[in-house]
Amino acid sequence: MKESQEAVHDYLHFLQVERQLSANTIASYRRDLESYINHLHTVQEIHHLNEVDRTKILLYLETLRAEGKSSRTIARHISSIRSFHQFLLRDKVTSHDPTVHLEMPQIEKRLPNVLSIAEVEALIQAPDKSKAQGIRDVAMIELLYGTGMRISECIGLNLDDIHLTMGFVRIFGKGGKERIVPLGKSALEACENYLRNARYELQGKYPKSEAFFINRRGKRLTRQGCWKLLKQHALAANIKKEMTPHTLRHSFATHLIENGADLRAVQEMLGHADISTTQIYTHISKTRLSEVYKQFHPRA
Repeated sequence: MKESQEAVHDYLHFLQVERQLSANTIASYRRDLESYINHLHTVQEIHHLNEVDRTKILLYLETLRAEGKSSRTIARHISSIRSFHQFLLRDKVTSHDPTVHLEMPQIEKRLPNVLSIAEVEALIQAPDKSKAQGIRDVAMIELLYGTGMRISECIGLNLDDIHLTMGFVRIFGKGGKERIVPLGKSALEACENYLRNARYELQGKYPKSEAFFINRRGKRLTRQGCWKLLKQHALAANIKKEMTPHTLRHSFATHLIENGADLRAVQEMLGHADISTTQIYTHISKTRLSEVYKQFHPRA
């Protein structure tokens, strides 16, 4: 058991230092591998990682299916396990890689939820602008929709990352990769309003924070706190669509492509390493055009 725990610890350290993955991604790997190792020890009574073969892994995956885990979740577990065993072989902890012939389950591609422009506007109008928190939330929504940044990137912003006079924001994405995204007029005005009329009040007498978005105790807004606020405002705006942490990011990309933006430019603004990830938004755009055609064309 100790050997496995140490191996997982070494692997997670490798992900953090060598591959520079985000804390959220590393936490996901940790959960997957702890579940996997626990199953090997307690259910299959395997005590050395060199004893693991393809059959043992398939037994674990069958347990996940029996628990009702989705194909997407199982695929993520396989990815974590495969990467872990490749690391073990590379570091000579084991003499073989039992994941060589593992197949990924077929995953149904689902188009992400996208808000209409009217729904985005309703979401921006939802916060109470007579309060400091409301002014902050408007700036947060405007930034998320205006730049397509992830929620984790948004709450990670510092004061010196927002360049109001130059009109851009510096974003640190996955793996600490930096990208520069322009700010539109609405986002700039909302951020200026927040800094001028709300942030000082939220900071109060608490120790100064370098974070751009702070809570009522003067501390950096958390990912969970930001997500909770978005859901509250979506409810107040009477938005019926399912809201996810990426809904505004998806809406940003889709609306850009619908209005003729270059796919490579959208890829750069989103911080996608591969353009194939960005291409899903062209499918969303085509689907939405088809829906409009069917709804409004007299011969549709």
